[in-house]
Amino acid sequence: MAMFAEERRAAIISKIKSGAPIYVADLVQEFGVSEATIRRDLAVLEDMNLLKRTHGGAVPPNYGLEPTFQEKEIQNLNLKAAIGKMAASLVKEGETVLLDAGTTTLQIASNLRGRNVTVATNCIDVANVFLDDPSVEVWLLGGILRKGPRSLVGFLTNQALKALRFDKVFLAANAIDADFGVTTPNMTEAETKRHMLFAGKKKILVADHSKIGLEGLCKICDLNELDLFITDDKGDERKVEQLKRKVKVIIASEGSDER
Repeated sequence: MAMFAEERRAAIISKIKSGAPIYVADLVQEFGVSEATIRRDLAVLEDMNLLKRTHGGAVPPNYGLEPTFQEKEIQNLNLKAAIGKMAASLVKEGETVLLDAGTTTLQIASNLRGRNVTVATNCIDVANVFLDDPSVEVWLLGGILRKGPRSLVGFLTNQALKALRFDKVFLAANAIDADFGVTTPNMTEAETKRHMLFAGKKKILVADHSKIGLEGLCKICDLNELDLFITDDKGDERKVEQLKRKVKVIIASEGSDER
């Protein structure tokens, strides 16, 4: 049974709210209508400021803008918790760990409490997790405070990272594309993240599925520069398979450790 235009557009809005791009070809197949019909739907929704049209599809209206730490903290929280638990399970007793600023790495920190490890970070929120924890030694990197994402970045951070070497680095990102690699909207942030990458013996990316298939402005690294990518089990299987051709992927599922 064919959907009314209003029903179809409501379904498109629901998809765009996930934060990922949508594609005309996929919508044509899903709704069983012509390409011209889908393009008209996207034009109507763009006029209502509900999305932005792109070549071959559309993106959320705020696509490309960097969300604040508070905005990210409440997005996909249960999935980030599963990723954080999986990532922390890879850390061995006595190891040194570098945690990037981010709400997924914050979940890693929560799962490292009480462990005999050393944690370095450029995030005040991550450091705060261990304020009352006598087991974890914490190193807070200096730098310029970016108040939105609550990260310390720039010359001081980068210089410190050049003199350090950690057993594992857990990197966060805003967008992950099989071809373009790992990206973030801010140039200074991207540079510091790249220095973090070089400071780790084992380089691990952590991000929930909403970042997969997106391209940001500033490139951090190619996927083949990473040792591992940990994500959740809600991602598009086709896109995840594309990533697996470039980097080892571990899927963290809610209620279980690994798939």
